[in-house]
Amino acid sequence: MTSHASTTERIGADHLDLAPVPRPMLPHARLVFALLTLGTTAVTALTVALFVAEWSGWAILAMGLILPSLLWIAGGAATALTGLICAAPSSPAIPPGWTPRRRSAILVLLCCEAPQAVALRLLALLRELKEAGLEPHCRLIVLSDTFGPDAIAAEEAALAPLVRDGVIHYRRRANNRGKKPGNIAEWFDRQGNAFGQMLVLDADSRMSGRRIATMIYRMESTPSLGLLQAGMALVPADSRFGQAQRTASRLLGPPYAIGLSAWAADTANYWGHNALIRTAAFASAARLPRLSGPAPYGGEILSHDFIEAAVIRSAGWTVEFDPDPAGSHEDGPQTLATYHKRNRRWCQGNLQHIRLLGWRGLHPLSRLHIASGIFSFLAAPVWLVLLMLMGSGLVRMEGGLPFVLILCVLLVPKICGLYRLAGPSGTAWRRRIAFKAFGGELVTSSLLAPIIMLHHTAAVLSVLAGQDCGWKGRGPRPGASLPRGSFELLVGVALTGMVITLNPVAAVWIAPVAGPMVAAPLLIRWMDAVRPEIRRAPLSA
Repeated sequence: MTSHASTTERIGADHLDLAPVPRPMLPHARLVFALLTLGTTAVTALTVALFVAEWSGWAILAMGLILPSLLWIAGGAATALTGLICAAPSSPAIPPGWTPRRRSAILVLLCCEAPQAVALRLLALLRELKEAGLEPHCRLIVLSDTFGPDAIAAEEAALAPLVRDGVIHYRRRANNRGKKPGNIAEWFDRQGNAFGQMLVLDADSRMSGRRIATMIYRMESTPSLGLLQAGMALVPADSRFGQAQRTASRLLGPPYAIGLSAWAADTANYWGHNALIRTAAFASAARLPRLSGPAPYGGEILSHDFIEAAVIRSAGWTVEFDPDPAGSHEDGPQTLATYHKRNRRWCQGNLQHIRLLGWRGLHPLSRLHIASGIFSFLAAPVWLVLLMLMGSGLVRMEGGLPFVLILCVLLVPKICGLYRLAGPSGTAWRRRIAFKAFGGELVTSSLLAPIIMLHHTAAVLSVLAGQDCGWKGRGPRPGASLPRGSFELLVGVALTGMVITLNPVAAVWIAPVAGPMVAAPLLIRWMDAVRPEIRRAPLSA
């Protein structure tokens, strides 16, 4: 470990000093993204302003809230459009007879996972490495933070044959200090110098040997490349909710990912797994400082991946994103409850980043990634406040054009995904499937959006109230819990009652938001249920 890293750990996180990175001229894709984002924001904001019926303090507040919201959704639309304009990057061809110059560590991070499933995935990964000719050049290393005597015993029993046969190196920490990044940092201090690069995987990650080989070859062929994030696809899900996420990812993901890769270029982001990191580059980010003060604002940096990418970029290395999801997969949450629980942890981590935006030396695009992550959660309470201002009649609009325009901006990424699948080169069968997926995703996302907005708002308020989400699986929270969907139902009824009482004319456009909230008890149960085709599988096998 370098002296820089050990010193960084002791520095107050609000005053981390980083060497500045030279700023290259804007590439074409970056300029296209910027112009599309700013142009869309300006046109939409001007339309909203022109349709305000009466300017008051409430209207000024609403415009102050809507401007960053418009900038955020316009950025998403611009990214998808950029992805349609730009050609997808091609993976480098590995020359015949190539072998890696240095060994690669494949780090698999565990914490209270299903041990038998993990063991099977490790065996599958070993087979992939053998088929790709990488087995002599890679070391499978399992780093565990599992706690609880029963979970520890089950994990050790499931992995014991793999350890005995030399398939994996297994280490479990008794002290979970620093959580996942702390576990990686402890391994890095001891063994990092023995490897040229490390591939970071979560327990639910899946990568093919060919994809891993391509990533290693690309990194060894590009001396300045410090981190390479692979695109990811979701594996087929058991529940309707899980499959809805997969459908959305397959429809919206490709143009958005290509656009993000194009404009981010050498200053991309890191998502915490399915990424190859040069060990020499990781030295600057291995020991992130502990934020001063208690959680949720202080303590360990929960969303460490964004910050690690920013620090690596600031140290002079490039951070790139390969948008191709081939050979790179992960599981998604199967129920809305697990989805909300994961997002609550991400919300706390992303809001911590407010303190880190001012770090010296960060590249402007790194700050943009961090700011976007922050607003991905702040957007929910902002939209909810705007909904209440307009629904109550405190802010009145003279027509519906602003709402239609905002809806069109929100639909752009979906339409880009549809065009990619069902464009001029698509067959009639492909178009039929694409339109069916588009329609189903549009309905599902419209029904779930108000529910997710409420939970994101609750997560933000929880963090602002000083409530720490705690460490993974540390036991149930005290207090009684309401039946599924009750919280959403109560808010939906209250919102409907407010509109009917104060501003009945707004009931028509409030209904698509309040309706799913009122129906949440049934909707959540239906979405969480196992898909019929999965349920029938044992009978038809």
